[in-house]
Amino acid sequence: MRLVLDAEAVNALLHRDHHSRGQVRNSMRAAIRLQRDVVVPTIVLAELYRGAGRSAAVDALLARDADALSLRDTDRSMARLAGAVLAQAGLGSRYLADAHAVAAAVEGGGGVILTGDPADLARLAGPYPTVAVEPLASPGGRGRS
Repeated sequence: MRLVLDAEAVNALLHRDHHSRGQVRNSMRAAIRLQRDVVVPTIVLAELYRGAGRSAAVDALLARDADALSLRDTDRSMARLAGAVLAQAGLGSRYLADAHAVAAAVEGGGGVILTGDPADLARLAGPYPTVAVEPLASPGGRGRS
């Protein structure tokens, strides 16, 4: 079982004033306490690397949290699994990063995906009963549906 972070969950870690920062940190602490991996598919980083300043902030976060975060590169087996996730949901490559988040959870035997996009992730994760989608808190402090 894994905790998988999508781009918005990682973005929450980048900004001290992000409305979901505490939720993401608490989820990470719980996963670590339960000896679960906290995984960020590296394709998610492509959504976050947007210019020198932003890229430096992402790299600083990854260095600072290196002991807590595992990066999952896309090798052939991950590509095959992400493709299967897309095929099962009948979706195209527009959802490639989200499919990698689901694939990372499936690969780990299941898990929870923290996401700012629960509708799309739920659609992709639907065929996989061991994968749960956890929406990030909305700016008002309550989870999104």
